[in-house]
Amino acid sequence: MSILQPREDRFYRLFDDAVANVRKGAELLLALLQDYTNVVEKAKVIKEVEHTGDELTHEIHELLNKVFVTPMDREDIADIASALDDVLDRVEATADDFVLCDIQEPMPPAVEMANIIVQATEKMQEAFAALRHINKDRALMRERLTEIHTLENTGDTIHRNALHAMFRQPDPIQIIKWKQVYDHMEKAIDSCEDVADVLQGVLLKYA
Repeated sequence: MSILQPREDRFYRLFDDAVANVRKGAELLLALLQDYTNVVEKAKVIKEVEHTGDELTHEIHELLNKVFVTPMDREDIADIASALDDVLDRVEATADDFVLCDIQEPMPPAVEMANIIVQATEKMQEAFAALRHINKDRALMRERLTEIHTLENTGDTIHRNALHAMFRQPDPIQIIKWKQVYDHMEKAIDSCEDVADVLQGVLLKYA
């Protein structure tokens, strides 16, 4: 009969662990770019964080299959888990780009975009803390989601300006390398907004 009982705390704890892990990955990426040494080793650490994220995503889906009563719609829980996983996948892909593309030093826009990702994950973590007490902390959650959308707009501007500057330089190999890096970073920021969109849907659904 225990399987039929609500397991709200277990889902919320998993969400908290997952978003904290996403933030850790983002902070490690920013740290890599701010101190661009031992890049291969630092990228491996980010890969390990991404692997932890995969395990947490699997744990959420596994719990969904076991628990009959959930704190919110099952589809919303699955979407949240998937959206968080996407952010970390793209953070890890970015770190891997610096190794695979043999990039010698980071460009300033990459550092700026990594900082945007970190800020967005900080806001995400605060939004998830409010999710647990959605009726009481509705205004706080809405504010944090709005801030994530603002950060995404800022990231778009940095990405566009970085591409514009990059295409003005003559080396086609560098263009290919940096376009891949910038695109992965832009997708990571977009994925943060995707998380915010899912949470916004939950907020509206349970108004």
